[in-house]
This record gives sequence, C-alpha cells and structure tokens, in this order.
Amino acid sequence: MGAGDKEKKLIPKPAIFFKRYAREIRFAVAGLVIVLTLLFITNDYIDFSINDALDGDSDSVNTERAVNKKESQFGGDLASPYSDFQPSDASISKRSDDYVMPFTDISQKVVHPEDDGVREKATMVTLVRNTDLWELVKSIRHVEDRFNNRYHYDWVFLNDVEFTEEFKRVTSALTSGNTKYGLIPSDQWSVPSWIDRDKMREGMKFLVKEEVLYADSIPYRHMCRYHSGFFWRHPLLDEYDYFWRVDHDITLYCDIQYDIFKFLRVNNKKIGFILSVTDYEQTIPTLWSTVLSFFSEFPEHLNKNNLMNFISDDGGTTYNRCHFWSNFEIGSLEFFRSKAYRDYFDYLDKAGGFFYERWGDAPVHSVAAATILDRSEIHFFDGLGFHHPNYFSCPVEEKIRLQNKCICDPSVDDTWREHYFCTKKYFKAANLMIPVGAQSKTW
Repeated sequence: MGAGDKEKKLIPKPAIFFKRYAREIRFAVAGLVIVLTLLFITNDYIDFSINDALDGDSDSVNTERAVNKKESQFGGDLASPYSDFQPSDASISKRSDDYVMPFTDISQKVVHPEDDGVREKATMVTLVRNTDLWELVKSIRHVEDRFNNRYHYDWVFLNDVEFTEEFKRVTSALTSGNTKYGLIPSDQWSVPSWIDRDKMREGMKFLVKEEVLYADSIPYRHMCRYHSGFFWRHPLLDEYDYFWRVDHDITLYCDIQYDIFKFLRVNNKKIGFILSVTDYEQTIPTLWSTVLSFFSEFPEHLNKNNLMNFISDDGGTTYNRCHFWSNFEIGSLEFFRSKAYRDYFDYLDKAGGFFYERWGDAPVHSVAAATILDRSEIHFFDGLGFHHPNYFSCPVEEKIRLQNKCICDPSVDDTWREHYFCTKKYFKAANLMIPVGAQSKTW
C-alpha cells in the first residue's frame, strides 16, 4: 500500500464526499440561505400587514391561521381590515389611530362613530314593577355611568299598573335624560279571548311536572307576550327610532366608548345582542312548526339573505333553539313596526303558544331577526361587559378591557362557550372570524 493510499484510508468517508463535491455544496447552501431569507422577509411582511390592520393587537388574531390559510376558520376572507371599510354616512369620521376596536367588530366590518353632539331619536326602555325599584336603581346607575352620562338619552318605564310617586322621584333623579312613565293597556296584559283556558292549564301542569322555570306563571307569560308584540306600540315610543332594553337586574362592566344608537344608524343595524343561548325545549315545542306555517302563508317575508343556518342545523327543517338573549337587546323600532314583523307576531299570537306553552320573547325576536332581516343587519356587541343572572360577558381582549375600564374577570366570560351557548354558532353562520382568546373556550 503506497503513501497516497494510506492518506486516503485515514480520511473519513464524509470528508472525502465534501472534498469531492465542495463546489456543489457551497452553491446549495447559498441557495438555501437565500430561500430562507426570502421566506422570513415575506412572513414578517404578512404578519406586519395583518397586525397593522388589527391595530397591532397580537392577541386579537390567530396569525398562523390567517397567514397559512388567508381566510377565517369558517371560510371568510381576511382581506377586509377596518381601515378599508367606509360607513354608510360619509359625514361620520372614524376613530383616531390609538383607539382600539374589538376584533369582533373588525370582523363584522363596522365603524365606531365619533361623537358629533347630535343625539339620535332613541331611548332606553324598561318594563318593570314598582317592587323592583331598589334593584333597578343599580341598573340605571350602570347604564348612566358607563354610557348615558355623556349622551343624556331618554328613559321610558312601562308597567301594567301605575307607577308610584316614589318610583318616579327616585328614577328621575338618577337619569341624565328625560324620564317617561307609561301604563300598559289591559288588553295587552291579559289572556286573549281566543285562548282555551283548559288547554292553558294543562300546559302549565306539564311544565310544572318538568320543573321548568315560571312553569305556571301567568304574569311571566304576559311579559313575554308584551315584549314580543306590544312594547314598540306604546305611544311613548312613537317619537323614537331606536331602543335599548334595560332590565332591572343587569350590570355593565365596561365603558361604552361611542354612541351606541348612532352606531346602529351608521352601520345599518336593526338588532344587536351580547349573549346567545339555547332555549328550554319544553317551553317551545310547537314554535318552529308555527313559524314554518307562517312562512308558508307569507313567503314574501322570508329574506333571501337570511341567517337560517344560525337557528337551524338542517336548513330549516328543525329549530336548534339558539337565540339572542334579550336581557340585553338594542335595535331599531322600524324593524318591529314593519309589516313583516307585525304579520309574524299576529300569526304566532293567534296560535296561542305564549299561553299553551311558554314561548319567550327572546326566541320569538331571534327567529324573526334571523329570517326576516338581512344577515348584515344583525350585530354582536363586544367590549361592553355585561351580566344578567346567571351569565357573564367579559371581553377576552386585554387591550379592550383596559381601554374601556372594564372591571370584570375574563375567566368567567360565558360568551364563547359551546355547551348551551350559541355565539360561536352565530359567527360560523355569519362567516365571521372570532378572537384567538375565544377559540379555546369549548366547555
């Protein structure tokens, strides 16, 4: 064996390989570096563009999902940042660059209008008893401190009996706008003549046996029927275009940074909600069949761009019982005054389900909104913070909680839960993205 052979034998095989192909390896490595550099720059650019469109809030969007798929988890196009959206009213200016909008509002392509000192034709509406006064005062203070002390909107109180002087003195002292006190006509707070009383009692017995809340309560049925078909007909509301239903036992946890009524007009919204839940099956067994009969008779009232897939999992054959929780409800009185809604309510009212069963105003309103309205006219409100026994809404985005001075614990938020709650189903049906902090809430 010669010296050259010994030298070759002492060199490891990998070294011989690299020595022989050194030039090709250098080219390959250089090419790989260039490719990785380009990918890094491109990825940073996409991340920057998305985060910049969302006001730089890294907690507000699942960037990896957005970059890789360039679409929402439900197929929605991400290319619709807030900065590209124009309000229907060209005179409305958008907020300053340091103002943070909830991710869900960006997803819904809305604007928060600047205050211009002009009030809308709007009012708070509260259906309440005299005995609820001292619970109501806390709700009034929440709404006034968090919103109305800057806008001074009116407040309409409705009751099936005359309000006491004490009630009027206390509530008028707490509100910054005008207060009005209305008496509900007796024919709107009584069992209609076409109701079979024996059938009604049998229905109540069944619900008592099923241990359903308010199973045999006639006043509760009057309340549901009144909210469903009459509150907007009261003469005290004739001068208004928009309403906010405020119940006597609600809490607001966050400042509302914009005129919520002007928001409805500017963004052409007819109904708005915070929480969405599933109704008790025993209380509405024939509601959906009645609704189907209504649209069979009045097909012209079914909107072609409806939100049927929010309230039905099988294209309208059955009702999945999802509805907007009406303990927070804000919307357009024009919707309820429309011929479509009036025909709808009258049809349901004649069917008797408010008394034979226990139809609530929440599913009645929600089914109407999901079928009669264009899906774009419905809005999910975020960033407000809300509680009504026993459920909570608390913004999942920390920047929103800090900006809006929220005092709620996000760990108790029920908004995005999947069992019993329907907000995720709404976002899927409307083809909208949800915040990253909401994606993990599956229990």
